[in-house]
Amino acid sequence: MLTILAAGSVFFPGLFLLSKQCLKSIPALRWSEGDAVIVSARLVSSVQAVMASSAGYMIASSCDDIIEDQHWLTSTYILFAVPYFVYDIYAMFMCYWYKLRVKGHEEASAAPQHMASALTSYLRREFLMVLHHVVMVTICFPISVFVRQGKGDYFQGIMFMAELSTPSVCLGKILIQYKQQHTLLHKVNGALMLITFFICRVLLFPYLYYVYGRYASIPFHLVPLSVPWHCNLGAALLMAPQLYWFSLICRGALRLFTGSSRSQRLRPGAATADGGAAAPQPANGYRAPSAEPDLATH
Repeated sequence: MLTILAAGSVFFPGLFLLSKQCLKSIPALRWSEGDAVIVSARLVSSVQAVMASSAGYMIASSCDDIIEDQHWLTSTYILFAVPYFVYDIYAMFMCYWYKLRVKGHEEASAAPQHMASALTSYLRREFLMVLHHVVMVTICFPISVFVRQGKGDYFQGIMFMAELSTPSVCLGKILIQYKQQHTLLHKVNGALMLITFFICRVLLFPYLYYVYGRYASIPFHLVPLSVPWHCNLGAALLMAPQLYWFSLICRGALRLFTGSSRSQRLRPGAATADGGAAAPQPANGYRAPSAEPDLATH
């Protein structure tokens, strides 16, 4: 168990550092520290998502009995992935820190009081995502490994597959970072993100309730009354942030697809309806916080 935890503790931060160094040192790229940090964090999140989804598919497809059947990969991958959630809190803060500096806060460089202020702002802005990660480590991890007693590996595998939506979220953030909102790739990725997030995260728990109802020969609407109360509570607590993040994605998709025609009519430098000049796009590629919610990667 400790060996697997140690492997995850080395793999995810190590991949982040390796990716950052490559992006900074490859002659054809020579990216800045901030760009390398932000893209490397997205890359590690995508790698973890692919690994989790692959493990989930193998687990779920191998379980004929959704309650009793077990797969060795279930607990193994849980142990391996736990360090990722700890690392990702740090990685998200580093992304936030470099975004602040790019947005004109260069004076924040390494001053402890500015770092403390940025940390406070980060925790306030990303409170829900940080709380999600903390809950995954402190509550979901011990329940999944010690409390389940080897039952319900099928459900755990399906929950791993929720990560299928993460790569498109990460790609969308990178495209926005480099001002590629006008490209076909951004629109296609936006549609893919909307679909995968809805299927893999919003429909996740209704699907699990449906599968259990079919297994136990219980009508779908009676399943919540037939399972222990703590299962319903856990599902509700995990479902709530997914619905919130999905609402942010829907708002972003609405702006993306309804605002494209307006952006074609009103190009940078063109006159606005009130006779003034259209506001230029930020040179650093980041939007103001009020313009587009910064959806986290999980």
